[in-house]
Amino acid sequence: MPNVSANGTLIEYESFGDPTHPPVLLIMGLGLNLLAWPEALVRHLVEGGHRVILFDNRDAGLSQSFDHLGVPNVVWMYLRHKLGLPITPVYTLDDMVADAVGLLDALGIERAHIVGASMGGMIAQNLAARHPGRVLSLTSMMSTTGNRKVMKPRLRALKVLLAPPAPRSRPDLAARRLAFLMRTIGSSTHPPDARELQALCERHVQRSYRPAGMARQLVAVGAADDRSAIVRTISRPTLVLHGDEDPLLPPPCARDTAALIPDARLTFIRGMGHDFPKPLLREMADHLLGHFRAHGAASAG
Repeated sequence: MPNVSANGTLIEYESFGDPTHPPVLLIMGLGLNLLAWPEALVRHLVEGGHRVILFDNRDAGLSQSFDHLGVPNVVWMYLRHKLGLPITPVYTLDDMVADAVGLLDALGIERAHIVGASMGGMIAQNLAARHPGRVLSLTSMMSTTGNRKVMKPRLRALKVLLAPPAPRSRPDLAARRLAFLMRTIGSSTHPPDARELQALCERHVQRSYRPAGMARQLVAVGAADDRSAIVRTISRPTLVLHGDEDPLLPPPCARDTAALIPDARLTFIRGMGHDFPKPLLREMADHLLGHFRAHGAASAG
């Protein structure tokens, strides 16, 4: 896969579809690499007439590591966040926004449809607020503004997310734990096939297992805290797409996001958790493609 220097950071990416078709930039969530985007969803978007670009966020996948900046104590940082005490990250969500914009620059893309999932949704929100001229449309998926009043994850989901990672010498254990996390935060109506999920998690870990990077990303999210003031400034056409079974960022997070953005369209997908259930991928793609069609097209150049 190719990589480019974006915002002074080496970013690994993949591009699918005709380069002259309207571009879609997909931004993945916490600790996950680009393999977490379902192939079927990407295929639906390409067949819908778009160029689809996936990339690994900094400190994830095959993009640049920031191990030289140390490993934060995630539990201690979480406690500070809960107590309202300041958190100092080694980089910020806005640094990750600059990476995404730098990738668009490197690929010669003036404007794109921006789609972010979970932490990627937070990055996408900030990108739309700070760089509206680069955004055809925004889709915030299974994400949040950081408003503490609505960020009330189920205890089981939070415990699994904050659990100590498997050692890097045990990729087999890391894959099993990732599968357990995905089942815990995922759909209860449409649970994933156990073998397919395990195979995906094994591929994910074999490609890159970087628990320290996930910890640094998590601290960046915590340090950003409540971004309502930034989200309120978003002026680009916005779709807020969320699952009604999300145990990590529950439905009030989506309602809060949509309420802050003028004319945002809020859509709940029944049976979706904090995941991409296979039976719901066509429905997700239809919502995305309809949003893209309603809000213009631009070539890659």
